[in-house]
Amino acid sequence: MAAPKKGRSASAQSRPGRSLAFILIAIAALTGGMFLSGHPTPRLGIDLAGGTSITLTAKNEPGQPNAINKTNMNTAVDIMNRRVNGLGVSEAEVQTQGSDNIIVNIPKGTNSKEARAQVGTTAKLYFRPVLATEVSGAAASASPSPSASSSSSSKATDKATDKATSSSSASPTSSATSQGRAVTDALKADSTPSASSSASPSASSSASPSANSSASASAAATKLQAQYAALDCTDEAQRAKAGEGSKATDPTVACGKNSSGQWQKYVLGPAEVSGTDIKSAAAVFDTQSAAGWKVTMEFTSGGSKKFANITGKLAQNQSPQNQFAIVLDGDVVSDPFVQQALTGGSAEISGSFDQTEAQSLANMLKYGALPLTFKESSVTTVTAALGGEQLHAGLIAGAIGLGLVVIYLVLYYRGLSIIAIPSLLVSGALTYVIMALLGPTIGFALNLPAVCGAIVAIGITADSFIVFFERIRDEIREGRSLRPAVERAWPRARRTILVSDFVSFLAAAVLFVVTVGKVQGFAFTLGLTTVLDVVVVFFFTKPLMTLLARRKFYATGHKWSGLDPKALGAKPPLRRTRRPSAPVDPKEA
Repeated sequence: MAAPKKGRSASAQSRPGRSLAFILIAIAALTGGMFLSGHPTPRLGIDLAGGTSITLTAKNEPGQPNAINKTNMNTAVDIMNRRVNGLGVSEAEVQTQGSDNIIVNIPKGTNSKEARAQVGTTAKLYFRPVLATEVSGAAASASPSPSASSSSSSKATDKATDKATSSSSASPTSSATSQGRAVTDALKADSTPSASSSASPSASSSASPSANSSASASAAATKLQAQYAALDCTDEAQRAKAGEGSKATDPTVACGKNSSGQWQKYVLGPAEVSGTDIKSAAAVFDTQSAAGWKVTMEFTSGGSKKFANITGKLAQNQSPQNQFAIVLDGDVVSDPFVQQALTGGSAEISGSFDQTEAQSLANMLKYGALPLTFKESSVTTVTAALGGEQLHAGLIAGAIGLGLVVIYLVLYYRGLSIIAIPSLLVSGALTYVIMALLGPTIGFALNLPAVCGAIVAIGITADSFIVFFERIRDEIREGRSLRPAVERAWPRARRTILVSDFVSFLAAAVLFVVTVGKVQGFAFTLGLTTVLDVVVVFFFTKPLMTLLARRKFYATGHKWSGLDPKALGAKPPLRRTRRPSAPVDPKEA
């Protein structure tokens, strides 16, 4: 194999043009993706763009006077943080204030209504049997056939029940039947409930509150029936008060939306299973039967027994009394029906969910049991005026810092600044574009600490250039010409840059893991810019230096190139000289 040409090492034979083309194409592609996403600017945090601040006050559960403690408050914060933040970088803040308050800051740009609903679901999660239900405001009709396939009150308009209504013996999903533990989610959409079950909570002796023969039970059933008859779930005020004051051991009324977006009202029996009985829940995509998205649940040992007991009872009833309602904060979030007792300690809820619906239900099931009851003490809108002023001041400080760095590079490194300044611009462009893309992708929001992290990154990036330039100048001081000096300096500079950036990234990663809220924004930005520094140095700075080293201006060491051998105090080039022969003794001659 032929040896490299004189003055060129093997590493110098790489093609720097390819690396430059790669990074420029990457920037162009990311920029195009940014504009196509419809988010050409980074998403801003609550301190910069404003948002909603919610104060939640903890209350002791009846019979639990010591429930408000540090452990339970921290558990509640963790649950709320998971609900609101998802991946943890959307910059919604959830933190305790004092001994019994939790502050939730939701930045503008987040779906504040959905986030507030997630945070506000602070009541216990319960599974209650459905005793009666109908579309709110609808009148009861004549008693239909008890068969699910012909009952007008079956889930005729629900996406999941088109299969169920086709045959009275058909299973909602084939996989559910084979596994013997399926629960098919089906929300009521028809306005004609069963006269034996839906029209009056007192119609069935086995499920109605009026089945008790005692006068007190009869009075309670009558009162509950009156509440049910008067309940209008389309009225927000009535929805908020539905079931107010009811205990878990009491029947109650509740509201929920069906798949058509209509409000449904319910009479529900005492809670049979609570959220604390659920071990885990997840949204999964069923690839075996092509049934789409479903929600799987795993119960604790105690929860398994409770769930098997209630599903065994419900499976013997007709619709809607073969259903149980999943109730969170007094609202029915789902009302799946049961076809057989589920004794395996696990269950599936299927019903033509899309991914968002399945994940939302799984999230409520998994994090629905908060250790305390919370009440919204205040909900305020936060303006971005103060944050805007601080951002303006921070940007001015960053611009001054960047200007000083550029001035230093021009005065000290002269021609090498033509490499350093474009590298800084490329790093800044990549940082901006990626931040803009991360907003809609993972919910990243740029706050003031994150801006500080980006400003600090200017120094980290400039430091990498300086390490490389100084290594090159050291080689020139040793008497080498520029092109060999660049290739010999790169391996040494590369090691130093990688070690330095690794330390910075490790510090950012640790900071991100052990902190919350705004500090996480700083750590995330610092880690991101550190990674981009490595990318820019390897794919832009080094290839650009290799190309410019071939130019006469730099190769000859022009005094304005920043690589003048005389100004650097370089040694004369090493030259081989012929060793003088030993003197000959005349006598020997």
